[in-house]
Amino acid sequence: MSLIAVVDLVHPDLALTPTIRSTDADVQVVSHTATDPETGMFFFLVETDSFPAFEAALERDHTVAESMLVAEASTTRIYRLRHTQGTKLISPPTTKMGGLMLEAESTDRGWSVRMQLPDRETLGKLWEHCDDEGIEFDLGHIYSLDEFAVDDRVGLTDAQRDALLTAYEAGYFEEPRGTSLQALAEELGISPTAVGGRIRRGTARLIERTLVDE
Repeated sequence: MSLIAVVDLVHPDLALTPTIRSTDADVQVVSHTATDPETGMFFFLVETDSFPAFEAALERDHTVAESMLVAEASTTRIYRLRHTQGTKLISPPTTKMGGLMLEAESTDRGWSVRMQLPDRETLGKLWEHCDDEGIEFDLGHIYSLDEFAVDDRVGLTDAQRDALLTAYEAGYFEEPRGTSLQALAEELGISPTAVGGRIRRGTARLIERTLVDE
C-alpha cells in the first residue's frame, strides 16, 4: 500500500541548510528535478525580499559547489545548484528505495519534505538511513493514498500549517482583514514574502486534498 509521509529533516550538512539558517528566504525544491540521483544538479525556487543577501549566503554555503540563476521575478527566482561532495541529500536514497520526493520546503532549521513511499517498511529503512547519517528525522504524519488523511493536517508541511493557522487566528482571511503579511511575518520570524508563499502553497494543498477528485 503506497503512502505519503511528511517529515522534518535537520542536519548542518543537508543541502542549503547554512543559507536557510542565515537568511529569511523561503526555499522550495523544484520537485521533478529532485528525484534523479544521477544528474548532480538541483533546482530551487526561492522567495525573499533580499536576493543580494541570499546570494551572499550561497557564496559562503559549504554545501554549494556552484550556482546559476535561471529565472527571476520581483520576489521569486529559480536557481540551479550543484552540491559539494560532502552534502547530505535525501532524494537519491529515497529514489533508490522506490520512493518519490513530492515536495521539499525550507524550515528555520532545515527541511520539511513530503514523500511518496511504497510501504511502511520503506519508511523504516529511510529512517534507518537518516539515523546512520546523523540526520534528525521527525515524522509529522502519514496517510495512505487510498484513504483520506489519518490526521488533521491533510499533507501540509509544518511550515504551511503554522502559517495558515497563524493567519487564520489573526483574522487574515476575514473581510476586512484583521492583520497583514508584515504583521504575520514578524510573529512567525520570517519575511512577508515567505509568509505569502506558505499561505498560497498550504491553501493549494488543502484544496487538492479536500475538494479535488482523484
